[in-house]
Amino acid sequence: MPKMKTNSGALKRFKVKKNGSIKRGSAYRSHILTKMTQKRKRNLRGPKTVAAVDATRIKRMLNKA
Repeated sequence: MPKMKTNSGALKRFKVKKNGSIKRGSAYRSHILTKMTQKRKRNLRGPKTVAAVDATRIKRMLNKA
């Protein structure tokens, strides 16, 4: 039986942590940051975790479920 393929787009965007939660980057951080407040930019910094509702779907994309 052939190997299962991972979704390569999801593979680039998500990492599964040791406790099973999924790490993701935050959107709206690439360009046109001049109109954003410092507070908003600061809160977008650093990794975030995926909501529990979406976690099972993303794990299926990564073949971790």
